[in-house]
Amino acid sequence: MALVAESRKDAAAGSPAQAKAARRSLKPLRLLVPYLLRYRTRALSACAALIVAALATLAVPVAVRRMIDHGFSGERALIDDYFAVMIGVVFVLAAASALRYYLVTTLGERIVSDLREEVFSHLTRLSPSFFDRSHTGEMMSRLTADTTQIKAAVGASVSVALRNFVLFVGAGAMMVITSPKLSLFVLAAIPVIVLPLVAFGRAVRKRARQAQDSLADASAYAAETIGAVRTVQAFTSETYAARRFRDAVEAAFESARQSTLSRAVLTGIGIFLVFASVVLVLWVGANDVLAGEMTPGRLGQFVLYAVFAAGGLGQLSETWGEVQQAAGAAERLFEIMHVKPDVKAPANPVRLPDQPRAEIAFDRVSFHYPTRTDAPSLDGVSFRVAPGEKVAIVGPSGAGKSTVFHLILRFYDPVSGRVSFDGIDVASADPLDLRRHIALVPQEAAIFATSVRDNIAFGKPDATDAEIARAADMAAASEFIRRLPQGFDTRIGERGVTLSGGQRQRIAIARAILRDAPLLLLDEATSSLDAESETLVQAALAHSMEGRTTLVIAHRLATVLSCDRILVLDHGRIVEEGTHERLSAAGGLYSRLARLQFGAA
Repeated sequence: MALVAESRKDAAAGSPAQAKAARRSLKPLRLLVPYLLRYRTRALSACAALIVAALATLAVPVAVRRMIDHGFSGERALIDDYFAVMIGVVFVLAAASALRYYLVTTLGERIVSDLREEVFSHLTRLSPSFFDRSHTGEMMSRLTADTTQIKAAVGASVSVALRNFVLFVGAGAMMVITSPKLSLFVLAAIPVIVLPLVAFGRAVRKRARQAQDSLADASAYAAETIGAVRTVQAFTSETYAARRFRDAVEAAFESARQSTLSRAVLTGIGIFLVFASVVLVLWVGANDVLAGEMTPGRLGQFVLYAVFAAGGLGQLSETWGEVQQAAGAAERLFEIMHVKPDVKAPANPVRLPDQPRAEIAFDRVSFHYPTRTDAPSLDGVSFRVAPGEKVAIVGPSGAGKSTVFHLILRFYDPVSGRVSFDGIDVASADPLDLRRHIALVPQEAAIFATSVRDNIAFGKPDATDAEIARAADMAAASEFIRRLPQGFDTRIGERGVTLSGGQRQRIAIARAILRDAPLLLLDEATSSLDAESETLVQAALAHSMEGRTTLVIAHRLATVLSCDRILVLDHGRIVEEGTHERLSAAGGLYSRLARLQFGAA
């Protein structure tokens, strides 16, 4: 959970001024205005329907006054006319309210859909360093729970708040017109009502934010545990995992209870103060009627307006709490939106060649991960890979092999030194432009919960079926794919759970082959394959390496033997370089690794 708290701190660090100001007001909700303005016609139509409904509501007390003062004078025709008018007013009120509800609800759905899309798109463009500090479950909670909170506010609470505000203002104005004397009593009570609402509203928003954070903690732990459910069961840790999740859920419940308690107190105080003022005004008005200073119909009109105003203000106290909750959720969402990628394209990026040679060079490169500043991953590394050359990178775990790939892909920028692609410093190029020329097979294959076809086509979304089938053939994957229930259209579950490790790896290799990039990065690409599959894939990889630059992180002898040169990394430095034969005979680190990992070879 400490990691989650750290990620929140890091996310907020991107905009400290905005976050500090947001804690004092509803400023986070102002950030939704650009999304609202995209649909200004729908919003203006909803406002027009709201005004019509409010005017229809405000017309009812006038009709009631006339009916009381004049409708009972003995003329039945007047009674019929007044009741007919009231039916017409009620029809207009119903139609306008229904239209307002539809427009506002769909507007809320549309805004939240746009918001979810943009937050997700922004997340996919953030640098890996952000995710090194963040928790996947935390991000999922913000994408789902927080946007749902905003949808509830934008699609319902804000609409209700606006309707009640218009009713309050309109009824207040009509109260002044109806009886200035009684209106003074109401106006005197407004500060007594509003000040507690504002004070408690701040507490509601603070506790709503705490409740959302606690829920994110529980969601994060659930996502983490379910993703590793086989490990949980293998170590018989079901009870332990359930106990930790229960603790997280109970913490979320307690935060939600505190938030709800604040809202309940806020609502109770608001309703009591509002209707107590109405009772006081009614008592004064009744005395005026007895004294002949006011007609019964006028008092009835004033009381109805007072009830409308009181009801509007009372509901505002309730919706105010919901809007405060939405402000807390919006603050959490826009914390993410304010985070800037550590690695981004320069203002004027250097364009890479349309047909690059894929020459790679490291010049005195040093690097440490942002979360491990005291542990250098690379220390003054220099090497060059010629176009079309096949180079293997070997070394013990933690030597910095995968870091080389991360810097080539520009997931991170080096602390010092220079990484170049075809003589161009990768820091001066657009990362998207650079990565289009690279195909990667990671050590842990990333498989998505969709079909085999879609997983392979992830490397080239516009690929034809023939191209996908050819890539599968080259990766020695066609045989097992054809045995699946629906072949290439078989859905393979989250993270490819229905496939073996070797099958998942072959799909990842097919994806890289399909991409047909001039630079191929293989990070232990055959680590999960059995001997037979490895032989088939090695042949396929040998074919795919032809005519392209290839860097291979591997310990398997067959892979190393097929490379032109081997770089040996240890503690972030290149300690040896050469061919397999020369390094094996040198008696250094590579020779020791060869004896340990390659056996008799």
